[in-house]
Amino acid sequence: MKLEKANYDMEPDFGPLVRQVSALCAHTVSGRITRVAGGLLHVNGLNRIGAIGDRVTIGPKSNRPLSAEILRLETNEAVLLAEGDIDGVTIGTPVQFVGQSLVYPSPQWIGKVIDAYGCDPEGTPMPKGEKGYPLRAKPASPMSRRSLGERLETGLRGIDTFLPMVRGQRLGLFAGSGVGKSTFLAGLARNVASDLTVIALIGERGREVRDFVENVLGPRGMKRAIVVAATSDQHALTKRRAAHLAMTIAEYFRDVGAQVTFLCDSITRFADAHRDIARCAGESATDIGYPPSTSQMVMDLCERAGPGSERQGDISALFSVLVAGSDMDEPIADLMRGILDGHIVLDREIAERGRFPAINVLQSVSRSLPKAATEPENDLIKEARSLLKQYEDAKLMVQSGLYRPGTDADLDRALSRYKPLDEFIGEIGSGGIEASFQKLTHILDGGSISLRSELLGSREEGSAG
Repeated sequence: MKLEKANYDMEPDFGPLVRQVSALCAHTVSGRITRVAGGLLHVNGLNRIGAIGDRVTIGPKSNRPLSAEILRLETNEAVLLAEGDIDGVTIGTPVQFVGQSLVYPSPQWIGKVIDAYGCDPEGTPMPKGEKGYPLRAKPASPMSRRSLGERLETGLRGIDTFLPMVRGQRLGLFAGSGVGKSTFLAGLARNVASDLTVIALIGERGREVRDFVENVLGPRGMKRAIVVAATSDQHALTKRRAAHLAMTIAEYFRDVGAQVTFLCDSITRFADAHRDIARCAGESATDIGYPPSTSQMVMDLCERAGPGSERQGDISALFSVLVAGSDMDEPIADLMRGILDGHIVLDREIAERGRFPAINVLQSVSRSLPKAATEPENDLIKEARSLLKQYEDAKLMVQSGLYRPGTDADLDRALSRYKPLDEFIGEIGSGGIEASFQKLTHILDGGSISLRSELLGSREEGSAG
């Protein structure tokens, strides 16, 4: 599906303006702040009207109001958490009820960087589309969804062979800081075979957002991308909202039939933001440091991605997970491994010796296998993994000089194939999936004509089928 931006040389489209005017309300419901305690604002007059999660604005309309969200409802008041600094707020400050705001995504957003509230970096609201979407929609019914689709070409040889990504699949990218996570995501955004990429940057440092957009992602990547950014200095409500907004945008394009790639960096900061909000709402932390509602919030967001129904596109998602000290058993990493369709591990040791992307194939897995590959391709993957495993098991013995070449023929083969295999995993290649498997064949056994013919024949038969 081809997604086109509006042609501004044509007659002006007043649709967004009409929808904005139609959304204006002739009356407002308001209350006043009665108490400020521990960063929470207690307001009368809204407890019978508002619901948990509804938004309000604080302060007179003539000034730029402060936004807040209803966290708790009590008998005589509503308890709010502001989305910014509450300095200057006083008892009696007016509060206007807004309610559940809808999101109106539009193709005109493609190529833009927007904030958690649907505005450009200057604070100007983006043009509205025709249909409003709830910010926190429920995941689609599992019985209405198609199965996972065909394999996606990513341009990354290690992913296209060892760790295939298919349409509608949800993967986790597990990495510590400084191991090339952002570069990996940008490379995927530039090269993956999809109509559109929606990128959620949650909790990134401010200077890194511009660098990611202009230098890492670049003009080619931004040409078919929408970036939703909430920087590290922004409130937890803003960070959580940015992730929901990005997923809502992806759902809109999925509904119109597009193949969407959704990249979230990072789901850990999203969980941390919800933890802070939940603690303010009165939830107690469990023994793993997160309130009970955190796992449900994370699972709801992840489940919104995936295959669409028969007439829709798909949302193929990659969620980055920050693993402090390479601890793959920390709470969010452990949760994500259980709900995703595979995980890709970036290894600090591999990054330190200069191979990027620093994918550790032996610690990574894609649950789209073996169905995503033909039988000869699965045989190649199994053989290559076996050689990598043999090398890793014997590495210490070889490096210490305790192994004599010729003692074990299988280990000798693993030692001779390791360097080209390691380089292959980090390559960005052209020619698609077929070319990647051809090169893998050459590495493993010198490019056997019979094996290569069998491989290509199986791929052609699969395509014809």
